[in-house]
Amino acid sequence: MNIKLFLVISFLFFSNVSEKKSIFWGKNGHRATGQIAEEYLTKRAKKRINKILKGQSLAFVSTFADEIKSDKQYNAYYSWHYINMDLDETYATAEKNPKGDLVTGINSCIAVLKKENSSVEEMEFHLKMLVHLIGDLHQPMHIGRREDKGGNTVKVEWFGRDTNLHSVWDESLINDWGMSYLELANNAKELSKKQVESIEKGSLTDWVDEVHGLTVEVYKSVVEGENLRYRYSYNHFGTVRAQLQKGGIRLAKVLNEIFD
Repeated sequence: MNIKLFLVISFLFFSNVSEKKSIFWGKNGHRATGQIAEEYLTKRAKKRINKILKGQSLAFVSTFADEIKSDKQYNAYYSWHYINMDLDETYATAEKNPKGDLVTGINSCIAVLKKENSSVEEMEFHLKMLVHLIGDLHQPMHIGRREDKGGNTVKVEWFGRDTNLHSVWDESLINDWGMSYLELANNAKELSKKQVESIEKGSLTDWVDEVHGLTVEVYKSVVEGENLRYRYSYNHFGTVRAQLQKGGIRLAKVLNEIFD
């Protein structure tokens, strides 16, 4: 192959990967949430999930819903990854996306998994989707404003590199710590039984409104064009860790209710 042609193709390929990479809660975040959830599953739920996933872990399948985005046949599921809400709205008062949203997606997955005559293929697909979507729910910028696409058009810098607010919360805050998903999961905060029960409380829409409260604070935390550095990481990485842990605990709660 001509060297110039090779370089052009390589540039286009990696540019495309870079653009797609920052759309959703990064891989490490999703895998950490899946790993944490494993610790809270009942024995019966774990056994049934293991059979459906053919031995694959929740951490392993947690990125499935992002991976299928490159296949046009799954375009109908794109809107399941987020909710658009004004900062002063609750989920109940917000205008709903006719194509569906995170709540629609999660409830659809639960319905399929609870249905007695769902096929093996349907069960596997919707279980993988559910693992991912509950992770997405706990990333504050997945419940962001419509006009800036959940912070995707709010331009900032991360240590001098051009990026956007959504990407900072999806990946930069996690990746900057250089920890694997296992390290993130294994270093989750120790919680009492009462603290876990408090996290498990509430409905799906209660969780949406809770996370949206964090969304409001995230928007307030930056000025467009700002160069975010160590101080921003110091101020907000604790929130990221807490959200990964809450996502894992709540994922396990939902799965236990379905499969136990």
